[in-house]
Amino acid sequence: MTTLPEVATLVAGRPSLGALAATIGARIEPVPIPWNCLDGFFEAYWRRPEAYLDERVRRGVSVWSRLGPEVERRAVRSLREDLASGRWAERNRDLVDLDAAELGLRLLVA
Repeated sequence: MTTLPEVATLVAGRPSLGALAATIGARIEPVPIPWNCLDGFFEAYWRRPEAYLDERVRRGVSVWSRLGPEVERRAVRSLREDLASGRWAERNRDLVDLDAAELGLRLLVA
């Protein structure tokens, strides 16, 4: 997906993951996302970015409603251009052979 700096604002002001884990005595585990993940959350389409061009897919991802329509339109336009020009494939060529990716999602295990 096109870089979305606005995503950082969605977690600004929240306690850190480390603080949350310490509070409940949990360990933090990375959650690798398989390339063909069917769950439909924001990171699920990391190797299938064309899915983000589908309005129905985006409506199932809460991040878009939180970012707002202007950010969404900009991101979709930019992604469409990057896919058409081959820029996305060039920038992400190291992803296409991965079966799973570690995208920063974490699980707290108590």
